[in-house]
Amino acid sequence: MAAELPTTLEYTAEHEWVDASSPVTVGITAVAADALGDIVFVELPSVGSTIEAGAVIGEIESTKSVSELFSPVSGTVVEVNGAVVDDPSLVNADPYGEGWLLRVDVTSTGPLLSAEEYAALNP
Repeated sequence: MAAELPTTLEYTAEHEWVDASSPVTVGITAVAADALGDIVFVELPSVGSTIEAGAVIGEIESTKSVSELFSPVSGTVVEVNGAVVDDPSLVNADPYGEGWLLRVDVTSTGPLLSAEEYAALNP
């Protein structure tokens, strides 16, 4: 699996990824997207919302289940990926690219893992 994981990103044990540029970009991993199956609905916080690392910030619904989305960072939401809201299948098709979820002006981060550490948790 490690070959599929972009090594430039950081990860959470709850299957979110973070691109540490400023503002940070947040999404879910291919592991999560594959486990969920066909994603049909994404609920994200609104622009201007203050979010806390570890807190539930939305939901991702698939044909199999509904899963909570946990924030890997604390800060203010500065952008939401409207393309994913309109076409949630982008998360399945390109979880590390066009399927990103939101961008955050970060004040702090929760515990983050390297690609190698995340891969070790998800063999």
